[in-house]
Amino acid sequence: MVRYEGGCLCGELRYAAEAEPVNARVCHCRLCQKAVGAAFNARILFRRSDLALTGAVQTFHSSPEAQRGFCPSCGTTVFSLREGVGVIAVTAGSLDDPSQFKPSMHIWISSKQPWLQIDDGLPQFPEGAPVP
Repeated sequence: MVRYEGGCLCGELRYAAEAEPVNARVCHCRLCQKAVGAAFNARILFRRSDLALTGAVQTFHSSPEAQRGFCPSCGTTVFSLREGVGVIAVTAGSLDDPSQFKPSMHIWISSKQPWLQIDDGLPQFPEGAPVP
């Protein structure tokens, strides 16, 4: 089993998971863009019970069903949490080894920045991923 570890810029907020991710996606929605301050949010989704958080954390409800978690000291956005469905997504840039991030698709490309060209061959969806 692969171990995923990471945290914020100052090191105060840390996480670890030793479980298979639910998925790994690149989200181009406006909420993600604003939350991470970038053109997209590359994130790895885990079951909440599989990810341990340590250190101080501050959260913000970015929508009725989702909270964004960040370090109160350095401000790094580290995760988004959907308690209602029991999942948490960590930002790929916060991984100690970001090469562990292997996305399977791009979602919400209807909000993709016009200058961004996606040519990685992965599936692209105008909004959320289709439910199997």
